[in-house]
Amino acid sequence: MKMYRRMVLAAAGAVAMMAALPAVADDFPGGPVTLIVPWGAGGGTDATARMIGTLLQGELGVPVAVENRTGGSGVIGHSAIADAEPDGRTIGVATLEIGTMHNLGLTDLTYTAYTPLGLYNADPAALFVRSDSPHADVQALIAALTAAPDREFKASGSAQGGVNHLAMAGMLLAAGLPAERVAWVPSEGAAPGLQDLAAGGVQIATASLPEAEALMGAGLIRPLAVFSAARMPNAPDVPTFNEATGKDFTMGSWRGLVAPAGVPQDRVDVLTTALTKVMQNPDYTGFMEGRGYAMQWTTGADFEAFMKTSDATLSGTLKAVGLAK
Repeated sequence: MKMYRRMVLAAAGAVAMMAALPAVADDFPGGPVTLIVPWGAGGGTDATARMIGTLLQGELGVPVAVENRTGGSGVIGHSAIADAEPDGRTIGVATLEIGTMHNLGLTDLTYTAYTPLGLYNADPAALFVRSDSPHADVQALIAALTAAPDREFKASGSAQGGVNHLAMAGMLLAAGLPAERVAWVPSEGAAPGLQDLAAGGVQIATASLPEAEALMGAGLIRPLAVFSAARMPNAPDVPTFNEATGKDFTMGSWRGLVAPAGVPQDRVDVLTTALTKVMQNPDYTGFMEGRGYAMQWTTGADFEAFMKTSDATLSGTLKAVGLAK
């Protein structure tokens, strides 16, 4: 009888312990997953996220809904990811701006608010004008900017303090001009900024070549230079900024998949495994190659170290151009 009683108590204790533990990875995700995009529809971040979401559905066996949470220069979407329940059922795309927003005084969020899943893309920014612009090359544009009063020229391509804004400010400083020489018109991502350029609302824009592909193909805008160390394989005729001016300057954007901080490791492992298969899927690689997006897959601690370095670099750049709060 005593042994039977001990067995009953042990079984009851085991049941209580199991009830107190979170669901194991075998049951995960067990329901729909949300993929949050902090930027507007039509841009590069949105396009890549939707491809990833479509393929991730097949790997996880559950619906993956892509949601655009725009506004606040990226703060709203990045906050929605960080503030979600850390159960692994909400993930999102973090972009370079997570290293700029806190320096601009827009939020207290930093890369430490997230569980890193994987860095999947990094593209250099490029400099664009309208196809009918009188400025044939970078040297001609810089000459015009040098002669113009401060803020006579307008540019767009991202939020204030976003990667494309920093690309413009950094280019001006590299050319020996003040960062305020060009008035920056904030936009919720590259797509609306490039559309503003095509419509004549601004005279200059900075964005990645893939993001500008549609408007370039339509003959509405043209690139003058790319802010990279070497010419891009998908645009071999576009010179680097260094080639065009003799000045050294590089700047680009990056995109990575994250979850809120505190997601259990077994669920992180499930997500990372599924996403790794997505990155290897021919549909994904074909999509990325077809649009000229650079591909990589850097996971876990290595991605976290990348975000830490990016944060430090951007903090220094923002201070140099007088934008840090």
